[in-house]
Formats: sequence, C-alpha cells, structure tokens
Amino acid sequence: MKAAVYEKYGPPEVVSIKEVDTPSPKPDEVLLKVHASTVNRTDAGFRSAIYFVSRFFSGLYRPKRQILGCDFAGVIEEVGNNVHDLKIGDKIFGFNDQHFGGHAEYMTVSKYDAIALKPNSASYAEAAALSEGAHYALCDIRAAKVKAGQDVMVYGASGAIGSAAVQLLKSMGTHVTAVANSKNIELIKSIGADQVIDYETQDFTATTKRFDFIFDAVGKSSFSQCKPLLKQKGIYVSTELGKNLENIWLSMLLSLSKGRRVIFPIPSTKKEDLEYLAQLFEQGKFKPVIDRSYPLDDIVEAYRYVESGQKTGNVVLDIQ
Repeated sequence: MKAAVYEKYGPPEVVSIKEVDTPSPKPDEVLLKVHASTVNRTDAGFRSAIYFVSRFFSGLYRPKRQILGCDFAGVIEEVGNNVHDLKIGDKIFGFNDQHFGGHAEYMTVSKYDAIALKPNSASYAEAAALSEGAHYALCDIRAAKVKAGQDVMVYGASGAIGSAAVQLLKSMGTHVTAVANSKNIELIKSIGADQVIDYETQDFTATTKRFDFIFDAVGKSSFSQCKPLLKQKGIYVSTELGKNLENIWLSMLLSLSKGRRVIFPIPSTKKEDLEYLAQLFEQGKFKPVIDRSYPLDDIVEAYRYVESGQKTGNVVLDIQ
C-alpha cells in the first residue's frame, strides 16, 4: 500500500510517499480502507517535534510510528475475530493521536478506539474533518462547564478548533463573540457567531462585553490580556502552553481561586464524543469547515500550507 512515511523529525520535507506492507488486523481490530484524512496541528507537531516533550510519546531520537494522520474516515475491509459490533462494509470515522496511521491507504483500528459510524449525509472528507478540531474544543468547553445563556469568546475562530468551538458553543445555547481575521468575518457569522471582532482592524481587548468563558483556539493571547474581559468567575483556556509554560502554572496557582481562573485540560476522546459530533452533524448543528484538499502524493505541500498559518478550518487529505 502507499503511505506517507517520516523516519526522522523535521520540516515537511522529511515526509515521503513509500510503498509499505498493508497491515493485518489483530483479533480486536479491523482493517480500514482509508478514504480521507486531514493534515493538522497535531500531525505537524509530532512530525516536527517542536515541543520536545512530544518525543517522550513518539520516540526520543526518531519516530516509533512513522505514519501520521490522527483523523481518518473509510470503509472496513476486514474484521478481527473478537470484533462483533462492526462488519465489513461499515463506513466509520475516528481520531487517534497515539497510534495515528491515517496518512495511508489502509490502517488497522482497534474496536476500543475513538471511532463511530460515519454520518449518512457526510462525505468522507467531512467525516475525516469532524474529529481533531472538535475534540479539542469539546474537551475544553466541557472542562470549563459552560452553560446555556452564558457569554463566551472564541479567539482564533477561523481555524479547525476555533470554527468547531463556535458551532459547539452555539449548539449549547451560548452567546458567542468570535475573533477572526478580515477575510473570514462572513464565514464565522455564517456558522453561528453572534458577533465577530476583526483583529486586523480592531483591538479585541477594547470590547465592553464581559465573558464567562474565553477560549483561545490558536494560543496567541494571554491570561493577562484577557483577564479584564472575564466576569468575576470567568474562565480562560488556551490550546497552547503559553509563554514560559504560563498556562500550566497559572492553572495550578489559580485552581482554588473563587475569582477568574485559567484551566489547562488534558484532552481525551471517547467513542461517545464522536457519536455526539456525528449526531450534531446530522442535526445540522455542526459542519466542519474545510479549506482545501490535497491528494496523498502532495502531503508535503499540505504540511507547508498548514504551517503557513493561513488555513481556514481543516485541510483534507484525499487518500483514495
């Protein structure tokens, strides 16, 4: 089978297309013919190892698992002996940032992994893009215990995580103020934001509105910037560690505070989360934003575009 393989850490050019053996499913696994995946911040982060700590999970000197792709959608072609709730021909999607494998024509998936049946109305590209951004957003929203009727801000609303957060928060009945660049103002309004601040022409910190929850989906703000915008018991979350790891130590320092707080949840994904996202898709409450698609052979270009900082929503990889 054809796969995108990286044998060392580094820039996009360390990835190359190679012929490798098609994996065989173990008793608790299925063999998935992958139709679509994505190229995202998670894949790029593990490939580059820009955060050295990632090497403790992926391999200290070189990657142990050489095929990335944490998002995937496809058709089951073979079923292990211990798998009884899935069958050949089932169309599934999923997320796995431990074993990866989506950047290949075939991959094995455990019955215990975060997988769900593909929504009938979703294309493979849409199904592949349902997970990565939304699972980070969902984790942080739930950790902040956001409730209907609250005022929330999403900074970086045009990315995969941010655009998912806007829609998830609206589905919960919150009032969403989004911060995005000029070219995406209308897009962010179309996915449900009640108000959009153009950070290229406006200072988002100058708003007079106060928020129960501020979610920085790109990690480019800080708690000190956003603290004056929070209500008395407001919560700030960023998807990045912050300068000098400040979001981690602030979350610990302020953990017992009855006032404004920083939290730094550790993301996890379960089957139930993906089933929930699939349900929202079928209900028309969540549709992943897709910027563009690349064939598997052009994965290096896909990585370059993702890391240019210019993408809107998700970048899809067409496998089949």
